[in-house]
Amino acid sequence: MTDTPVTDARVPAPLQEAAPTVTAAAAADHHLPQFHVRLPRGYVNDPNGPIDIGGEAHLYFQSRPRVDLDVPVEWGHATSDDLVHWTLHRPAIVPLPGGADSGGAWSGNTVLHDGVVRAYYSGKVDHSPFQSVLLAESTDGGNTFGAPVQVVADPAADEAITMFRDPFVWQHDDGWSMAVGAAAADQVASVRHYRSADGIDWTFVGDLVTMPRETVHGVDTGEGWECPQVITIDGSDVAIVASWSHADGPGDVLAVPLTGDPRPYRIDDGQHFYAASVMRTGSWGPVLFGWVTEGRTPQWTEQAGWSGAISLPRRAWIEGGRLRTEPHPAVDVLRAGGPTSADGATIDAQAEVVLHDPVTGRIRFRFSDTEFLDVVVDTDADTLTVDRSCASADPRADRSPAVVRRPFDGASDRPAVRVLLDGSVVEVFTSAGRSVTTRVYPVQAPPWTVEAPTGATWWPLGGPVDPVFRSARS
Repeated sequence: MTDTPVTDARVPAPLQEAAPTVTAAAAADHHLPQFHVRLPRGYVNDPNGPIDIGGEAHLYFQSRPRVDLDVPVEWGHATSDDLVHWTLHRPAIVPLPGGADSGGAWSGNTVLHDGVVRAYYSGKVDHSPFQSVLLAESTDGGNTFGAPVQVVADPAADEAITMFRDPFVWQHDDGWSMAVGAAAADQVASVRHYRSADGIDWTFVGDLVTMPRETVHGVDTGEGWECPQVITIDGSDVAIVASWSHADGPGDVLAVPLTGDPRPYRIDDGQHFYAASVMRTGSWGPVLFGWVTEGRTPQWTEQAGWSGAISLPRRAWIEGGRLRTEPHPAVDVLRAGGPTSADGATIDAQAEVVLHDPVTGRIRFRFSDTEFLDVVVDTDADTLTVDRSCASADPRADRSPAVVRRPFDGASDRPAVRVLLDGSVVEVFTSAGRSVTTRVYPVQAPPWTVEAPTGATWWPLGGPVDPVFRSARS
């Protein structure tokens, strides 16, 4: 995929054989999330190829050891047996100098084939107009991968393709399918479809879905689609794509039904969710992750020394023809004590607040007298608004609001509103399976307080897990 402004040809970083040292400044940074997969320092973006290997979740992600987009991207690696407590490992794929990914090992996914973990991904070479589709294999359970080989030909010149990247492979019928994101010179976005009997020799069979650039319900569908994913739930196929344009870069994550109504829609209504990645099958059912982007200036991010995180795992389902998500039930292990009344509660930088019924009012996270985040419910307008206009006294923080229309499902047993706060990361979920992922950067450090309608409850986040990621020799 393509970076947001703030990272690519690179000398491999030194292997980390022990827990990375966290500087005193980072340790005191209350904006650092503690329960979202990230690096202690450096740059994190797209989640790649989450896979269940023998009951252990392996999550790969785009990473750089520094907040420097000139450093070629590699595949970071974390594992978990519960989707919550993660162990960081050495990078699983590092660009090979002079190789097919010398300019960066970009986005893709993983599959298990006869005991071998196969990583399909985009390899960047600085002089090439495309990121070529590569295959690298792991025979040690997904910890390290061998040298990559190109397995799909780049588009021909007469196809007028201007962007081509991010393979997604899944087992289908008696063989394998691959989706690759593309943009054309006439601003037609597409998900190209390839088939293979063995996962090595691939044939282009047409487009899974294609769409001229347009605005649908206020959403720009993009001139191209990157990071395509295909999820199948109860017999329904949905393509998940990240809208993109040459001029503006990343846009929104869209769901495009492959059966039924083909109109795309956003799967997260926040400003800071991009490049979704799905675990189609496994011990935890269909699971979705996303890249939590930054909401502050590049200069501030570089000063902090870290950027980006991976969203909490989300359970995905289809209802009323729409892909919906909520925090995966595994996330509940983070709840420590409680629940207790939220109104007037004193909280740290990690907390969950739940509004059980949709009542007009607001949940306010008060950081200081002048800094606060409001999650506003308006039952008459049938909207939920995440208002960040006063969330930071620092002018370098993004203050734009997010609005969800028709956010509630009265027939659901899910809470009307569920807000998870982890440092600067805010994830909001509603009873209709809608979500808002956003960022806040209050100057005031915790403790903070909560003001909430009667009946709202809260939990500190901590539970039986250590909030600091473990690092393993691998």
